[in-house]
Amino acid sequence: MSFLTKTAALFGTALALATPAMAQSTWAPTRPVEFVVTSGAGGGTDVFARTVQAAITRHNLVPTSVIVSNKGGGSGVEGFVYGRGAQNDPHKVIFATNNAWTLPMVVRTNWQLRDLTPVAIMAFDEFMLWVKQDSPFTSAADLIAAARARPGDVRMGGSQTRDTDQTLTVLIQRASNVRFNYIPFRGGGEAGVQLAGGHIEANTNNPSESIGGWRGGQVRPLCVFRREPLPAGARVTEAQAWSDVATCASQGIPLEEFRMPRTIFLPPGVPAAAQAYWVGVMRRVSETPEWQDYILRTSQSGQFITGDAMVQAMAQEERETRAIFAAEGWVAN
Repeated sequence: MSFLTKTAALFGTALALATPAMAQSTWAPTRPVEFVVTSGAGGGTDVFARTVQAAITRHNLVPTSVIVSNKGGGSGVEGFVYGRGAQNDPHKVIFATNNAWTLPMVVRTNWQLRDLTPVAIMAFDEFMLWVKQDSPFTSAADLIAAARARPGDVRMGGSQTRDTDQTLTVLIQRASNVRFNYIPFRGGGEAGVQLAGGHIEANTNNPSESIGGWRGGQVRPLCVFRREPLPAGARVTEAQAWSDVATCASQGIPLEEFRMPRTIFLPPGVPAAAQAYWVGVMRRVSETPEWQDYILRTSQSGQFITGDAMVQAMAQEERETRAIFAAEGWVAN
């Protein structure tokens, strides 16, 4: 089953439709801008926002200062509530993932996806299965065998609850007929720290959240949820590159692909000119060396999608997500 992914052909079509039908922007920030991160420090969304901030600062793309605020409480609800409360204020830019539409499904919130002003999808994250460096599991098949032998005993960590990481864990369980003890944390960075400390047996972090731990000899990847191995590139450790990580399907987990979008929104009610301004800024960010390095370093797929194409893609993902959540009994409203 493929979840939170689109084929290259689909997005090739989407990109052709992606330019917003807006007049040239005449708006620009007049005071400091706040990047609102809907996760804790060190997680993938935090790294995403800080990379954009660095590119903006380096290339002077915004005339005012930009600060990053982490508001990951309530699995990210805090950030969206804060952003929703900043109605009409385009100086607040919300950095998120698919949690923009998953959170309102599983908890009662004072906002919905339709309340947010879409800016862009800038990339898609790959996901990997990780273990501690000295773990006895040398392959995904080893981990699955342990979970099958001890149902509910093997601890699988993830970023937040009833979100992408837990969804992937559910899909692994379904595909492999096993049961893990899923333990949520406040972000991927914390999940990585817990794995490195031996408090859990595995996690489902994306590359950007665990590259430091892999390079530092604390954790290692077992497999990637991708149809083919990642493209060849520079080594991450002395011996291995991302392209050396086997696919999970080749190691006995019949789940070919799982990806997650990196999304950006504004509060509701912002002027169309401000929306157009931020679309333009983020497009320029996507063309900077800093962004290209980030995409390569974190092994993401850089795809800039905005306008109607973004709205349509999110609507489809929201429908697919709701079907999975409903089957798990997670839907709150």
